[in-house]
Amino acid sequence: MNRALLTIDDVSSRNTPALVDYLNERGIQAIMFATGNHVERFYEEACYAVKHGMIVGNHSYSHPAFSALTLEEGIGQIEQCEAVLDRLYRDCGVERQYRPFRFPYGDKGGKNKDALQQYLREKQFDKVDDSHIPYAWWKENGLNTDVDTFWTFDFEEYRMQGEPDFTRDSIWAKMHAVNPKSGAALFGENQQHILLLHDHAETEQLLPGYYRLFIDHALEEGLTFMKPAFIR
Repeated sequence: MNRALLTIDDVSSRNTPALVDYLNERGIQAIMFATGNHVERFYEEACYAVKHGMIVGNHSYSHPAFSALTLEEGIGQIEQCEAVLDRLYRDCGVERQYRPFRFPYGDKGGKNKDALQQYLREKQFDKVDDSHIPYAWWKENGLNTDVDTFWTFDFEEYRMQGEPDFTRDSIWAKMHAVNPKSGAALFGENQQHILLLHDHAETEQLLPGYYRLFIDHALEEGLTFMKPAFIR
């Protein structure tokens, strides 16, 4: 069986409610990693996600590369987003049960990596249960012990916004690659994944229903989506 947990970065946007409705149609609960500034701009859209069963996690306040920040600046980014998300859940009348975190760009902070991981542990951020991930490189890179949420397969659909040669067919080919340059093959025998999509209205303009197109195809290929689970 091929299984996957779906994560979605850069929430929220004007596209968020339609994306949430689609996921609920398919019975998929996703972790939506939100930047504080996007939530402030599209507050009702973020609230829609919370009220309709998605888990909204921390993706920093303004999406910087953490290796370019001091430790204090990195912590400030996390805490500023936390304040926004705490207020969001409170205003939406939903208990905030889980607090997962994902670094923008997967940039774990360079020389500050260990200190940032310790901070996440001390503040009791929730680690996504990744015990189903079987790939050797996952453990070799310490991803099994890091608190933040990384991924095994990135659709990279955001690249369509600035790369004319990167099209739907490019993503289709990536989905069917047997030996991808990074991450693990999406399809095959007993593949286990943490998938990464992005909530970008700009991508929706370029390829309407992009998330529906790719997720529906994954379902057709036999991928089963898992309910998020956490360890602390």
